[in-house]
Amino acid sequence: MAEIGDRYYSMPEIMKYLGISRDTALRWIATKEMPAHKVGKKWKFKVSEIDEWVNSGKAEE
Repeated sequence: MAEIGDRYYSMPEIMKYLGISRDTALRWIATKEMPAHKVGKKWKFKVSEIDEWVNSGKAEE
């Protein structure tokens, strides 16, 4: 079984996880190199990559 950090989260799940809006998530993907993967028309996120990105300080405004 995959660890929780290994599964892909949807946009609504990552918004809830980070406590941000969809607009903020899309802006961070475009301007702050937030790790995200486009699958068809949907964005997917690995929590382990998001946590690493936040801890590196790249999420600071």
